[in-house]
Amino acid sequence: MAETEHNYAARVSVTESAAERVQTLIRMEGKPNMMLRVGVSGGGCSGFQYGISLDDTIGDEDRVFEEFGIRMVIDQTSLDMLDGSVVDFVEDLVGSSFQIRNPNASSTCGCGSSFSV
Repeated sequence: MAETEHNYAARVSVTESAAERVQTLIRMEGKPNMMLRVGVSGGGCSGFQYGISLDDTIGDEDRVFEEFGIRMVIDQTSLDMLDGSVVDFVEDLVGSSFQIRNPNASSTCGCGSSFSV
């Protein structure tokens, strides 16, 4: 079982808006043990892309963070690239989406879903 965030220096935060949206999605799924999984993979127009989903499993390389009543799980490799990031949920005239503000990204694409370091 993965340990909680207080055992690791790297940290990712979630805004209250994002946590509320995750709670809504979990209620819609009807599975209260779901967590927000945030990850990074190769690809996208800038080199790496963010992945955000709901998950109910914790792997050996995962780190779990709890904030605003939700659990967020991130694998260690992704955490290294996301350290200091904030996961937010934004609603505006164009639509609504989860967004990641990553201080480690040297550039991002226009849609905000991929980045380079």
